[in-house]
Amino acid sequence: MTNSAISDDYILPFQIETSGARGRLIRLGPAITQILDQHDYPEAVSRLLGEALVLTAMLGASLKIDGQFIFQASSEGPVRLVVAQYHTSGNLRGYASFDRDAFPTESVKSQKTLEDAKDIEDTGPLLQGGTLVMTIDQGPDTDRYQGVVALQDGDLTSATDLYFKQSEQIPTFIRVAVARQYQVLKDSKSGTWSWRAGGLMVQKLTHEGGASGHDAAGAEDADVEEAWERAKMFASTVEDYELLEPALSAENLLYRLFNEERVRVFPETPLKAFCH
Repeated sequence: MTNSAISDDYILPFQIETSGARGRLIRLGPAITQILDQHDYPEAVSRLLGEALVLTAMLGASLKIDGQFIFQASSEGPVRLVVAQYHTSGNLRGYASFDRDAFPTESVKSQKTLEDAKDIEDTGPLLQGGTLVMTIDQGPDTDRYQGVVALQDGDLTSATDLYFKQSEQIPTFIRVAVARQYQVLKDSKSGTWSWRAGGLMVQKLTHEGGASGHDAAGAEDADVEEAWERAKMFASTVEDYELLEPALSAENLLYRLFNEERVRVFPETPLKAFCH
């Protein structure tokens, strides 16, 4: 494993050789701060959109040719619509529509200190009912591919996991973390807010065994399943702070999680905020 050439705003693909699994690790800092700050949504809405942006980039990175991946959740809850878009160039953008009466009147930008950010109102599930639609658009000369799944408990990550189980039938582990950070300026009592987000996705590779005979094939399938369960167990130990900590490189995090396996990383895809 080698050190990444960039420290933030990228997707790092990897493969766990001994467990027959592949995955992506995403880190977002300045890019997600730019996207969320330009809207100045209530904090709960910004966190939800941040989660959508991470999922969109992780899923969209699978596109092999020029195109875009669109992630759209609609509901009857306080947040009516969340849309995030990823282009194979690394461009990322997002938008949310919500009922302003359901949230505190103060915006994120009006919070000048840590005290201002305390006691944020709990509005309950932001997404209630509704669907998650994932669209692959690879240009005017190709057909769009769409996957639709019901939102489970208003949770975007759970709905994405359900999509892989029902539509793709690919065993998948997904973890996403989004948080705001407050940094006190040097020689000052004031500070600045910024956003950070991270995500980890691990998927079981489809297996095409070469063993002959029913018993041999069955034993091999059992080994593959055991290897996948081991990879998923290691992945599940990841903590939110590890996904968000800028001082912990992606490579070091992967080693921390899968040091008992052989992990191979591939070139990262830089991400940047983009708006038409």
